This record gives sequence, C-alpha cells and structure tokens, in this order.
Amino acid sequence: MRRDIVHQGAGSLSYEIREIVAVAREIRAIGQPLTWENIGDPIEKGERVPDWIRGIVHDLLDQPRSWGYCDTAGVAETRGFLADRVNERPGGVKVNSDDIIFFNGLGDAVAKVYGFLRREARVLGPSPAYSTHSSAEAAHSGYNHVTYELDPYRGWMPDVDDIRNKVKYNDSIAGILLLSPDNPTGAVYPRETLEQIADIAREYRLFLIADEIYAHIVYNGCPRLHMSQWVGDVPALAMRGISKEYPWPGSRCGWLEVLNKDKDENFATYVNSLLAAKRLEVSSTTLPQMSIPRVIGDSRYQAHLDQRAAMFRSRADEAWKYFEGCGAVIVNKPSGAFYMTVMFKEGVLNNNQTLPIENAAIRSRIETLAKGVSPDKRFVYYLMGATGIVVVPLTGFHCRHNGFRVTLLESDDKKRHWIFKTLRQSIDAYLGS
Repeated sequence: MRRDIVHQGAGSLSYEIREIVAVAREIRAIGQPLTWENIGDPIEKGERVPDWIRGIVHDLLDQPRSWGYCDTAGVAETRGFLADRVNERPGGVKVNSDDIIFFNGLGDAVAKVYGFLRREARVLGPSPAYSTHSSAEAAHSGYNHVTYELDPYRGWMPDVDDIRNKVKYNDSIAGILLLSPDNPTGAVYPRETLEQIADIAREYRLFLIADEIYAHIVYNGCPRLHMSQWVGDVPALAMRGISKEYPWPGSRCGWLEVLNKDKDENFATYVNSLLAAKRLEVSSTTLPQMSIPRVIGDSRYQAHLDQRAAMFRSRADEAWKYFEGCGAVIVNKPSGAFYMTVMFKEGVLNNNQTLPIENAAIRSRIETLAKGVSPDKRFVYYLMGATGIVVVPLTGFHCRHNGFRVTLLESDDKKRHWIFKTLRQSIDAYLGS
C-alpha cells in the first residue's frame, strides 16, 4: 500500500477464547471429537430458555414495531423501565431514561467505550483480564493493556494497594475497570472492596467501568450488588445485558447505565460522544430491547434467577471437589458467573510433559503446535489432542499465571462429571509424565 493502513493497536486485538477454536477444528478434522469448554454460551451447552420467556419473544414478533428501527439510545419504554429499576435499588445513584444507552451486545459497547476515549487516556483493568476489554483498551491506545493484580491466594480478590500504586504513579490512567462477578475467575467482590476502589477513583478524579453482565448470577451467599449502590458520586459506566441472564446470547442486546454524568463536565462530553457514535448506526436491535420490560418485569423472573443461581452453585461445588487434594493447582470455588479457573502452581509445568495420544496424526500435530508456546497453552493443546476437551489457557487472559478456564455450563450431568473427572486425571497424568 502507498500508505500504512494498519491501526497502531491492531496487534493487540487478541481473543484467545475464540482463537483456540481454529486449532481445535484442525484437530477435529484429523479425527478427535471435541467437547467445547472455551466459551460461555449456555444455549450451546444445552440450557433451554423457559417457555414463558420464549412465549414473550414469540408474541413480540407479531408487533410491527419490533421489525423497525428504534430510537438511537434504545426503545423509550425499555429505557424508562430500566431507569426505574436502577432507582429502586436501596441507597443507589438515581438516573433517568437518558442515562440508559443500548448497544448491539456488550461487545459493541466495549468497542465504543474504549474506542472513543482520548488515545492518551488509559483504563486500568484486572489481570486475569477478560479479553474483550483488555484487547479493546490496548488497541485504542496502541500500547499493552495496563493491569492490576487479582490475587489467586485470596480468592482472586483485587489487590487494592496495587490499584492505588498504579493510579498514583501513572497519570495517564483515567479510569478503572472491574468485573464482579468476574470472568474468568468466578470471583464476586465484597462491597468493602468495591467501595475502596471507588475511593481511589474519587481521590484521583477517575471514572469507573463495571462489567455487570453476570450481576444476577451469584451464589454462595453473595448478594446481587450493583455499581449504582456503591459508587457514590464517582462518574461511572455500568455494563448490563440479557445474553447470560435469560439467557439469550444471540440477541446481542446490552446497555450502559451512565452514573453521575452531572458530576464532571469532561465525563459528560465523553458520554455524549458515545451517543453520537450510536447515531451513525441509527439504532441497536429492536426486538430484544422490547422484551426486557415484559421478561424482567414478569413475576416469574425472580424465581428464574434464583433457580439458575442454585444450579450454578451446585455445579461449582461439584466441579471444585474434583480438584481437592491436587497439590499442583490452586482452584478457588466460584461464587458467581459460570466459570472456574484452575491455576498451576509456580514451577510445576515444563516443556517435556505430555499426555498419551493414540492417533499418530493428532499426536504429531500437537507436538508441533506445543513448541514455543506458554506452558499452560502447551497443556491445553495436549489436553485437546488426548481428550478432545477444549479449554482456554489462563495466559490468554492477559495473565502471568499458568492455568486454564473451564465453564460450568454443560447441561448433561453425566457428561459434565466426565469433563471434570477427565480434567483432574489429565492434570495428574501430565504432571507425572
């Protein structure tokens, strides 16, 4: 090309959750049946949306309005409904319908939230990081994502001192990101920790982003706690959606709750730029938005949330037990979302460990793929070749620790038990090879 047309941040656009699929399909083509544990799609893993929710969506198809454009910021009725829900939260920030902005899924929201920041303005995020956030933040700046530590020895809790030091000594940091419940760890942060992070943001005049896509999937005694309830007067963006909650991942329907927009003129101008960017697209998808007041406002919805939380609590207990007594890994029992992280202790992995693979062609390909990669990715490749289970290496989440993420989504009880039993047996065999 006459001019270099590649964006400076293009090299940062990495999404290991999907990238492992290309390798897995290659292994499947050689002859290994696969069990997909790489992505959080409840529908793919056999969960069926309740008939009453399906009925609401079906009825909306008969409304002509569901086939057309909606307002740029979203369906007015839905935005008003969601604003009312925010205002009903005890002790929280008050909003109006103008503070609710819809996007085509949170992936769209994430791209715009980072893409329309001034390039020099950085957002400090957790490590392990969810790849959509870390890649988008790095790409907008053209530099590596800046992170604070989640401590695996304290249940993957944020290191608040690390956050404070990173903010204090890096004045390019304009915002702090957190995910609670967290992906990939399943950790849920206590209110005290969240308020400490808000205090840091207030002291250094930063804004906050909270990805709350799993806010209603909490268990083990953790409350459903929203950012509006603990953020105080700090300007902030809470990210919400229905993809994991109905669940309806194919809806691509997410929204921002804009909090304390009136507290900072610069933040208000930035939020207005996000809405201006949406105007260029005209609007987000109409029908899923129209379903929200009808589904979330239905008297059956609370029981639906409670049933799913109980289901994932049971699966978290079940999965965690398979790793009891395994001295080579650290496994914190999840308290939210539907993921579990298995972290290898320092020094237990090396470049000589393998798993037996009967198919010679698969074995040869895995041996080639495993050269020169991170130790946990090497394990993930051998696991895939030997068992067909596809998990995501922990280093793929912008993390210095070795390990992998697995889901709690498999609906077939027998198969789910096989997955976790096989994971434990494979770890023992790999480390003993």
